Amino acid sequence: MNRLKGKTAIVTGGNSGVGEATALLFAKEGANVVICGRRKDALDAVASKVVGIDESKILAVQADISVNEDCIALAKAAKERFGGIDILVNNAGVLDTGIKSIDKYLDEDVQRVIGINQVGTMQCTRAVLPYLRSGASIVNVASVAGVNGGGGAVYASTKAAIIGLTKHTAMLLADKYIRCNAVCPGNIVTPMTSNMSAAQMDVNMIITMRKHGDLSLKPCQAKDVANILLFLASDESAALTGQILVSDFGVNL
Repeated sequence: MNRLKGKTAIVTGGNSGVGEATALLFAKEGANVVICGRRKDALDAVASKVVGIDESKILAVQADISVNEDCIALAKAAKERFGGIDILVNNAGVLDTGIKSIDKYLDEDVQRVIGINQVGTMQCTRAVLPYLRSGASIVNVASVAGVNGGGGAVYASTKAAIIGLTKHTAMLLADKYIRCNAVCPGNIVTPMTSNMSAAQMDVNMIITMRKHGDLSLKPCQAKDVANILLFLASDESAALTGQILVSDFGVNL
């Protein structure tokens, strides 16, 4: 308990799945938590759960991270409410349609997925930089797809970009003792993955992924990823920066 006492954390996509689990865990560990998402009703539902822990610790900001002005407003709101920022968890992300390979990807997916996953992560990081305290931690939620290429071509490309951005940011901010690391989950059981349409799946891509990983092993739960995010956000990981951690129970070894 109290591993994040006195710290202020922004969790993007904090209205469900990994973001929700992370917001609740961080609040229990003593952090002030700022959550954002596009759906106000879902944000309010998560905020009400944090209120049960400590009402003063939560700020919910409706924001679309693909919109730069929303990212700027999010960072300013956190600064004004809590005086500074110690942790940024770039968690918000979306899937492409049907895990489609490079020869089948949909043009309409490109702008949407890149705009949120890659550009949104970049914009949020840039927006918080003026308010980060020394010793701050940026944690990016990438994906094992960005490491091994499994998954849809559009999605995998954005997660690989986040890995590159993580190393860039770590290098840039090392002399300020601000660190940046990435978690690369395998399959996670969340509302986003559970709602994928089987009819839209690229069957050949699924078969290819099975050749290169043991998909019979159990998937991650949101809380599994949240626990890793807690470690990387806490001072216990102060010496780690620029690191890319795969969390998948060994599926992709």
